[in-house]
Amino acid sequence: MILNEDKALKVAEFLLQIKAIKLQPNNPFTWASGINSPIYCDNRVTLSYPQIRTYIRQGYAECVLDYFGKPDVIAGVATGGIAQGALVAQELGLPFIYIRSEAKAHGMGNQIEGYYEEGQKVVVIEDLISTGGSSLKAIEALRQAKLDVKGLIAIFTYGFDLAHKNFADAECPYVTLTDYETMLEKALSNNLISESELTSLQNWRSNPKEWLK
Repeated sequence: MILNEDKALKVAEFLLQIKAIKLQPNNPFTWASGINSPIYCDNRVTLSYPQIRTYIRQGYAECVLDYFGKPDVIAGVATGGIAQGALVAQELGLPFIYIRSEAKAHGMGNQIEGYYEEGQKVVVIEDLISTGGSSLKAIEALRQAKLDVKGLIAIFTYGFDLAHKNFADAECPYVTLTDYETMLEKALSNNLISESELTSLQNWRSNPKEWLK
């Protein structure tokens, strides 16, 4: 689910403009998982552009209120969701916490950093959804701390079926500011990719592991 079509196209345009999203179907990237990919997404780049950072912050805040209502606290997922989450919390005048990938091995041994209370309603901020694994690990940590997770919002998702399944299994709704199909539509209309490259990019999303074969 995306915020709305017009705003999703605008966010996609921004991501392509500043090369937060890079498309190279003829010279693919290799992800850490070993998957060959025609796309690389690094939404942290948006933080370096004040106008775009503001647009995304406001989009996040709108999503929070429209889809989940005003929560008691905003939580960012380390690392990409920390800065974005803090900006959203500031926009909404709410407390902010963040979730480490795992508990610290020293000090207080915290996995969740910041002040919170059991039973508080929380909306989780992430920058990118791939399979949803790291996001759902953070959500599980919040639930174990007895926080009421209302849902998650990210800037971008590849739209993999596995991610849909993982979030559905975890009974956690999510919304994104834009998505893979919207981004491809904008890339094609702005002449950043050809029709044949569009087909290749669509085929990759359908079956990433078999794409180059």
